[in-house]
Amino acid sequence: MTSTKPSGQDPAPKPKRRRFTPEYKLRIVAEYDAAPAGDKGAVLRRERLYHSHIIEWRQARDAGALGRLTDHRTSPAWPKRHPAEAENDKLRRQVERLEKEVAKDDVPPNGVAAISA
Repeated sequence: MTSTKPSGQDPAPKPKRRRFTPEYKLRIVAEYDAAPAGDKGAVLRRERLYHSHIIEWRQARDAGALGRLTDHRTSPAWPKRHPAEAENDKLRRQVERLEKEVAKDDVPPNGVAAISA
């Protein structure tokens, strides 16, 4: 039986998702709003955008949230910390854990004090 799939590599690589900066979004919304009625579609075709992009970006702009113009589906939920900060936090937790272990080992079992000779 023959396979319908060619035995080579995929002819077209998977496309990457486009990311738009807030400045780009504001510029395109302003250009779209300033365009005459017949040229609005030309702006969308030239930039390869959909009208829904303009609607979403305009709503964010009108709400006064320049930060909302970033795509939260692809943006990191938490800003990245400096690697030194992450290492410091890791070491602090390790020191706390070790200090608790030492404190636990210093307490004699059953509350009996050790007799020194």
